[in-house]
Amino acid sequence: MTQPCLFDRAGGAVRVKICGLTVADEAFRTIELGADAIGVNFWPKSKRYIAPAAAAPWLRELAGVAPRIGVFVNEPIEAIARLLDEGIIDAAQLHGDESPADVGDLLARGFSAYKAVGVKDRAALDAAGDYPGDVLLLDAYAPSTYGGTGETLDWALGREAVERWPGRRIVLAGGLTPENVAEAARQANPAAVDVASGVESGTPGRKDMAKVAAFLAAARPDSEA
Repeated sequence: MTQPCLFDRAGGAVRVKICGLTVADEAFRTIELGADAIGVNFWPKSKRYIAPAAAAPWLRELAGVAPRIGVFVNEPIEAIARLLDEGIIDAAQLHGDESPADVGDLLARGFSAYKAVGVKDRAALDAAGDYPGDVLLLDAYAPSTYGGTGETLDWALGREAVERWPGRRIVLAGGLTPENVAEAARQANPAAVDVASGVESGTPGRKDMAKVAAFLAAARPDSEA
């Protein structure tokens, strides 16, 4: 099985993932605007939850267009593997309390998977290094939930991760907006940035296309795509 090469800058502009999409038209438009990847949240307790069966028809239409990443929180590994094997998603983002072995299990089967870690301090960053794979997502720490809070990560910790693990593609998430993403990318120099609430104006999961366009332009001001 060929794994997608996620968030490869190859010396170019920072990559952008728009996460928490719930509507087909907005997913298509997000990609038209230039997003490098889209995320769908399959955690039932998320404000941006969409059931895999509901998302599957339009996710299938986007196969081969841009990486489709499923976000999971403490989901059985077999259930995640099934969605990957069926081609509904291209990669899995494990955003809960999953162990390094869980990520390794999916990777060993030939699937694309990576861990998202809530980082509140250097000790948490140290622990994040135990997870296998070429991609690691760093999110703001939230004691009572898993991502999507709009809280901002300490960008200095993001920069430290980039410098500590030069062979890994670090994805910066947490509280990013069109107004601050350029500075976040400048300070942390990640392979990619990830946004959900920062491109919404009202209902979680419904994207403001003007904000999506502004975010993309701010994240990579010297690039046309």
